Amino acid sequence: MDSFSAIGPSPSAPELSREEWVEMRLTHTFMRYARPALHAALVLVLTMVLVLYRHVDPIPLGLWATAAALVTLARYRVIGIYQQTLVGVSGAPLRAFMARYSWTWPVSAIVWGASMFVYFLKAPVYDQFLCMVVLVGMAGFAVGTFSSSLSCFKGYVNGLGLSVVAVLVYQLVLERGLPSTFNTYAMIALVLIYWAVILVSGQRFHEVQRVNLELQFDNSQLIRSLTETNLAAVEAVQTKNRFIASAAHDLRQPVHALGLYADWLATEPEFVEQIAPKIVRSTKAVNDLFNSLFDLAGLEADPLRVHLQDIDLAGLIQDLEAQYTPFARERNLLLRTRAAPWHVRSDPVLLQRLVGNLLSNALRNTYRGGVLLALRKRRGVPCIEIWDTGVGIAKEHQKAIFQEFYRVPLQGTEEGFGLGLAIVSRLSEVLGHPVGLASRGGRGSVFWVELRQA
Repeated sequence: MDSFSAIGPSPSAPELSREEWVEMRLTHTFMRYARPALHAALVLVLTMVLVLYRHVDPIPLGLWATAAALVTLARYRVIGIYQQTLVGVSGAPLRAFMARYSWTWPVSAIVWGASMFVYFLKAPVYDQFLCMVVLVGMAGFAVGTFSSSLSCFKGYVNGLGLSVVAVLVYQLVLERGLPSTFNTYAMIALVLIYWAVILVSGQRFHEVQRVNLELQFDNSQLIRSLTETNLAAVEAVQTKNRFIASAAHDLRQPVHALGLYADWLATEPEFVEQIAPKIVRSTKAVNDLFNSLFDLAGLEADPLRVHLQDIDLAGLIQDLEAQYTPFARERNLLLRTRAAPWHVRSDPVLLQRLVGNLLSNALRNTYRGGVLLALRKRRGVPCIEIWDTGVGIAKEHQKAIFQEFYRVPLQGTEEGFGLGLAIVSRLSEVLGHPVGLASRGGRGSVFWVELRQA
């Protein structure tokens, strides 16, 4: 058999069921050892011809040798077809192949058993003994070579056993008569016993191979699962460490500023009008960070319940425009909207949070020009789009920006805490609304949210 350590399920291969994988590996093992068996068969055909050609009728011997060579070549062809087209294939195609070509093994066995018609009670005793040893060896060899495919193994052994018994019965009934010698009856009994032993041995060896392969598959799946779990745990630890480090970094600046402003106010209270707005801004920064952290933690720890409703998208866009227009004016930006009457089914609160985070992100990272909030179709699917004239996002950062605390380095996007798009990613998964992005560094960006239509 194959070394089991070398034939586990390939991680890159398409996922197979346990039964399909085991059948595929058993067939592979069967085909792998079938070719060396054919090499040996050709050598044995030549050997038997050399042993018998001076002692038996050459015509039956020639006919048998020709038949044995032809069926051996047919089996070579079957193995060649398998190796060219079906290595690694499982399921229905593999079963169809075996059903179509498995007949070659019992036919080959019948031809080999029929060799006894050529030499039994015709050749010298020593030559007969040598040829029978060949048949006995082929039956025993089939246990280790052919039992991977139980149908081919049984067909081969039964074909060999039937043909040998047929020769003995023919000699017993037609050639020598029923009152034959004890040796003939004893030989038939021995053949039947050996036949049964070979069938039982092959069945058990097949079961051992199958159990070993099933254990191999289960172990491989367990190792893969443990590896994935370990990687997930390591990634979670790294995310937690990054989360803590980034949160501490983002808290340090406004808290430090609060301390400085408080000391300044304590020593120079007459500057309260100048210091108070700065304290308010620093306090607001701390509060915004905590709010974002709580939002993200809530999405992670407590799965949201989605309440689907019929939503008027034009009304949603108007609400967002009213909410974010003051923020746009503070930044000297123009916030424009474009919407037509359209209805979808979604959760209005969560959808507004999702689009609001995208809109806030666009406004924070745009320094001149404006932002467009629009409704349009993409490939027939209604989408909410947010266009901006901001700094843009290079292609190598476009996946990472949806991670917690990720901010594009050295690109003027230092505002915010790097949590808005992480919240967008979580809400997108919860609602089932895919979020897309197209952007070029320095040329602005467009985000869109694909929506289910009512």
